[in-house]
Amino acid sequence: MKKRPPSSDPRQTGRKPNRALAHGDSANELRRKIDAAVAAGFKTSDPATAELAPAAETAQTVSPAEESTELSSTDAPPEAPVDLGEICNPPSAIPAEPLPARMLNEFVYCPRLYYYEFVEGVFVHNADTMRGAAIHTRVDSGSGAMPPAGGEKSESRIPKSEMEESEVIHSRSVSLGSERLGVTAKIDLVEVRAAQIDDASNEPDLFSKAEVCPVDYKAGAPRESEEGKELWDADKMQLGLQCLLLRDNGYSCNEGIIYYRATKQRVRLVITPEVEAWVLQRIREARECAAGPIPPPLVDSPKCPRCSLVTVCLPDETRMLSHRAAMGEADQSLLTARQTPAGGPRRLIAARDDTRALYLNTPGLFVGRSGEVLQVKEKKELVQEVRINDLSHVALFGNIQISTAAVQALCEADVPVTYFSMGGWFYGFTRGHSLKNVFTRVEQFRLARDPAVRLWLARSFVIGKIRNQRTMLMRNHLEPPPAILAKLKNSARTVLAAQSIEELLGIEGAAAAFYFGQFNGMIKVEDELAVGEPSMTASPARTNQQLRFNFDFAGRKRRPPTDPVNALLSLAYSLLAKDCTIAALAVGFDPYVGFYHQPRFGRPALALDMMEEFRPLIAESCVLTAINNRMITEKDFVRAGRAVNLSAAGRKQFFVAYEARMNHLVTHPIFDYKVTYRRALELQFRILARYLTGEIDEYVPFMTR
Repeated sequence: MKKRPPSSDPRQTGRKPNRALAHGDSANELRRKIDAAVAAGFKTSDPATAELAPAAETAQTVSPAEESTELSSTDAPPEAPVDLGEICNPPSAIPAEPLPARMLNEFVYCPRLYYYEFVEGVFVHNADTMRGAAIHTRVDSGSGAMPPAGGEKSESRIPKSEMEESEVIHSRSVSLGSERLGVTAKIDLVEVRAAQIDDASNEPDLFSKAEVCPVDYKAGAPRESEEGKELWDADKMQLGLQCLLLRDNGYSCNEGIIYYRATKQRVRLVITPEVEAWVLQRIREARECAAGPIPPPLVDSPKCPRCSLVTVCLPDETRMLSHRAAMGEADQSLLTARQTPAGGPRRLIAARDDTRALYLNTPGLFVGRSGEVLQVKEKKELVQEVRINDLSHVALFGNIQISTAAVQALCEADVPVTYFSMGGWFYGFTRGHSLKNVFTRVEQFRLARDPAVRLWLARSFVIGKIRNQRTMLMRNHLEPPPAILAKLKNSARTVLAAQSIEELLGIEGAAAAFYFGQFNGMIKVEDELAVGEPSMTASPARTNQQLRFNFDFAGRKRRPPTDPVNALLSLAYSLLAKDCTIAALAVGFDPYVGFYHQPRFGRPALALDMMEEFRPLIAESCVLTAINNRMITEKDFVRAGRAVNLSAAGRKQFFVAYEARMNHLVTHPIFDYKVTYRRALELQFRILARYLTGEIDEYVPFMTR
């Protein structure tokens, strides 16, 4: 699998440097004159910008022919002005998107984190980010007003609460921008010192620039060095940007301050030409990063464990899979992966989250909202209250009403709402707009049209399913038939040689016939040694008849299911399809565009693709647990003609069994740490996304030992 070439990135389409414009094109010539006029206007009104960017103005006002003559008649121009001019953003027909200073701080901290947050729009809160937001509450409440840079009158007035009796004025939550830098920032605090005193008149010079100093608040501690306390590079970037923004807006700013709350210390940054050049260089590198592919993850970095996006980034897992050696047999390649120099991944993600699913299947219920709480009512009587932040998703079965206010609150909290029929048919879902990334979907749509990629991924899905079916028989069958185990093993090998999707469908169908032919051997309704069981003198015909009536399984039958086991399997598959759809959306996929299952109206093909690997491990295992542990009995089923369905009480019990299976901890076969099956579903979709975007060269199915 080839990595995605940078030229295929849709974000690079249509961008041209200003010097590539044709000389004879009148429209381009007019655009260049307009840019020059705008630059001249900024030069007149903003002396600080004119002083800091002479090279940029030259590039705007001098034609390419004159520029080549000037450069050929003299030696190389001074290094500092040329560097600043090249780094500053030149005017173009398509204006560049302004970079927030916080994103540039993230770029210096970790380019991959910057790419996720700025380019893909992915952001996840953790304890550190929420604590930082709480710290900035007082700072963000400021008016943002500042005194004028020079002697002119200001239209904005600073509240008295932000002024002090001393000669320093504190302006909080100041928002600034610079077209030269192409950067915007919201400064926590700006200390504005009094105007300078004119030596001749011994009075304040009204026409001198106001001297300012930005102050930024950080929750951590400064970096220790031999020379004492120093700023971290990310903090240096953010503070340096704030100083340059203040200069570009006409203020005199020579230094900035970071206040670290952990040590309650101030650390200063003096703005020198070297610091300015370093900041401008990082701006250019950040723009180049945003226009290219996603940067690789950091290697064994101490920054990763406390990163809020570690569950999205998967740094160690991605690095491990990118170093895998393809060995033909998937099992052998997994063993090789643990022996590569990349080593095994660190345990950076939680095994399970603290949220839970809410299943409602009583007809006539009404779901409303009161503040941050969902209220479930039956005939206007409150029967249940659940905090929205404690929910992973809400599943509604049958005729259940939900208010618009509740749907809006759930969408805002990124909690999906799924809808089912009373029989368990998955109708659809409602979800908010929290996921803004489209680049994963672009690659999904592009590669879904590639027959080679589709066949390769389909092989992976099917081989994972067949091997997990074999594992289920070996674990749970009363006496696994060696011949069936051998046939399943041979079917898995045959999958690797399949040359078409149709051939794969035939292999999968044959393996399913072998597997479900022995499924009854994993159902253990009667225990010969249990107390109170029928005696040896009981009629065998009567006992067999009762067993057949309860949970005798002769084969897979659906639409409609004609026996209790098939009814349980159909409901379990519907619930698993729901969870696969939610996981696909969480990662950034379109669940309706698959690789193995063909597109069909209303069918989540990609969710069904990933579901193949987990059918035996989640759905079928849940059914066996519910039956063998007597969680479901014959009293929990109802008949309607030939169809058999669960009653409302039976569905409630089965939901408990299903959620217990989804929250069951299992050792991940690739990364060798424990996760729940719900987390494993999300990890598999993220591995698939890494493969489609070219970060890894092989998709590895989930296969337990």
